[in-house]
Amino acid sequence: MQTATPEQRKAPRPRADALRNRERIVTAAREMFVEHGPDVPLDEIARRAGVGNATVYRNFPDRDALVREVVCSVMDRTARAAEKALAETGDAFEALEHFVHVSADERISALCPMVSSTFDQYHPDLEAARERVERLIAEVMGRAKAAGQLRPDVGLGDLMVAVAQLSRPPAGTQCLRGDRFVHRHLQLFLDGLRAPARSTLPGTAVTMEDLRRPCE
Repeated sequence: MQTATPEQRKAPRPRADALRNRERIVTAAREMFVEHGPDVPLDEIARRAGVGNATVYRNFPDRDALVREVVCSVMDRTARAAEKALAETGDAFEALEHFVHVSADERISALCPMVSSTFDQYHPDLEAARERVERLIAEVMGRAKAAGQLRPDVGLGDLMVAVAQLSRPPAGTQCLRGDRFVHRHLQLFLDGLRAPARSTLPGTAVTMEDLRRPCE
């Protein structure tokens, strides 16, 4: 049996109510970041979460820490959704569909721009969450291609661009009204990914490296 280290014995385990408060803060922050952007006052987040200002600052010393936690939690939930679907059905394309629709529900398109505009996008926690999602979805796409379910000329970058674009309300429309059609349009896109392909795509499959490459 492994013996706990002195550091582990000294570290107190967070109380259940403290964990619940932290989760309430992250949930409220996600909702308000989606509605108002990353500059929403932390006092307003505390009010929506039903906690005091001191509780917010005790959990998150600054705004960057809270934004990072929100983005990481969203990516973790979308990854778990795909893992769960794959484990339950063994169907790679169904797992891919589940990931896409959950990503839309999590409003990933509204949160992603915050990654590059508000804080260090290379923070270890953020990179670990991003790598986990990309590795999992690349594996799911690979399985779907091997099973003849997914057309072979699409890459992970193609998928992520489409999810971000299709789950963002069109210019000139009201956000909540646009939400009514998100899953309909995402399913149209997903049906277009199925093999056999009915057309030839111009260019080559888009990778995440393509998306991160600086504009020339």
